[in-house]
Amino acid sequence: MPSKKALVRRPSPRLAEGLVTHVERTEVDVDLAVEQWEAYGEALRDHGWETIEVEPADDCPDSVFVEDTVVMYKNVALIARPGAESRRDETEGIEEAVAALGCSVNWVWAPGTLEGGDVLKVGDTVFVGRGGRTNAAGIQQLRAAFEPLGARVVSAPVSKVLHLKSAVTALPDGTVVGHIPKMDTPSLFGRFLPVPEEAGAHVVLLGGDKLLMAASAPKTAELYSDLGYEPVVVDISEFEKLEGCVTCLSVRLRGLYA
Repeated sequence: MPSKKALVRRPSPRLAEGLVTHVERTEVDVDLAVEQWEAYGEALRDHGWETIEVEPADDCPDSVFVEDTVVMYKNVALIARPGAESRRDETEGIEEAVAALGCSVNWVWAPGTLEGGDVLKVGDTVFVGRGGRTNAAGIQQLRAAFEPLGARVVSAPVSKVLHLKSAVTALPDGTVVGHIPKMDTPSLFGRFLPVPEEAGAHVVLLGGDKLLMAASAPKTAELYSDLGYEPVVVDISEFEKLEGCVTCLSVRLRGLYA
């Protein structure tokens, strides 16, 4: 039977040292972050997801943001090469985790850089943010890996936020949602819905009409409810201090066969 699996990675004890690029650094409560991470995993499991813990990377402050280390398309895993050099050791352990699930494994090589937070899949269209952490060579390698599988790869400029998915994600019907002040080219997305809060632009599709989203976007949660969706709200305040969001705390693998 098709399964829903999510790779997660326990926060590093050095989480508070994580990188910040577009926000001012504020103090991170690591103990609270661990509690929030555990609640995030519980929310996934409550909605039919099996969570699989990737081996911790305690020396890597940003390693909890596991989505940045790999991009999945169908049964192929593309191991990322983070644009932030301090994050490159985070990819260790990811290859083993995806290979154990039966995935074919490819890698991004220098001079390419690619982080998973820059990749938004909407059906067979794969939007890739080109900006601070992902470069043209990384996008070219992603295109070479995924286009033979049927993907259509579209490059999108990113300059106002850390990653493309810091600004936009997509609803179950393929409508892209985003916070316009954080977007470079809203017109790039065919079906687009602006949302009133930055954190409201980040949703994880749990299945059916359920959307996992941050507690820091109550107005957007109301908007999604009005559209017939059911928001599942989690508090990720400590990760938001490091420009994290609900998407980057897991790698969702749909349609794999156990």
